[in-house]
Amino acid sequence: MDKTEKAIITEEEKEILLEIMNISFGKAAADLAEFIDIYIELSIPYIHVLEPRALSGYLKKEIKDNLDCSIVEQKYWGKFKGDALLVFSAISSRELLSLLDTEKDWGYCSDPIDVLEKESLMEVGNILIGACVGKIAEMLNDIVTYTPPKVIIETQPLDSFFNFQVEEDSSIILLRTAFKFKSTDISGFLFLITSNESVEWLKSALSEFMERS
Repeated sequence: MDKTEKAIITEEEKEILLEIMNISFGKAAADLAEFIDIYIELSIPYIHVLEPRALSGYLKKEIKDNLDCSIVEQKYWGKFKGDALLVFSAISSRELLSLLDTEKDWGYCSDPIDVLEKESLMEVGNILIGACVGKIAEMLNDIVTYTPPKVIIETQPLDSFFNFQVEEDSSIILLRTAFKFKSTDISGFLFLITSNESVEWLKSALSEFMERS
């Protein structure tokens, strides 16, 4: 952990937040697996502290195929507040479409493929993001609400999309995990971008969580 991270979140706070993330991401994966009957493999989550101007570059580096991906964005509001981003490669999002409804003959479907693709992404996004963020909030004694998810089939540089309104002198706590659907080519990332105004509450909530544990 570098000096910037230490100033925002201590090693002890980071460890307990990682524990909460593991439980929450696991809950999200289990909820989705129940919905589509497939096992989801999760990477070990990690936490990264960033300055706002570094966020776009960081995300583009993480998402190597950054000109051809599908993104579900959903904002969450409560004491725990921020942005959730669910990112799939374009190939993954098309395969996800067939996985959600293998009985349809897409060649004769009345809806355009891009509409169906967005609907499937929105469905998966609602489950993964809602379960993950909701579990984090529950464990930290908070209640969150959500904006409707926004789906982007991205074909332009990500600077046009990742344009978060964050104060320049603030810092972002970013929670990240990668996932893969077993026996498929479907993989992606889930990012939770915690707003600066949530940081003080988060530190206090983590302290209370440690006292209860």
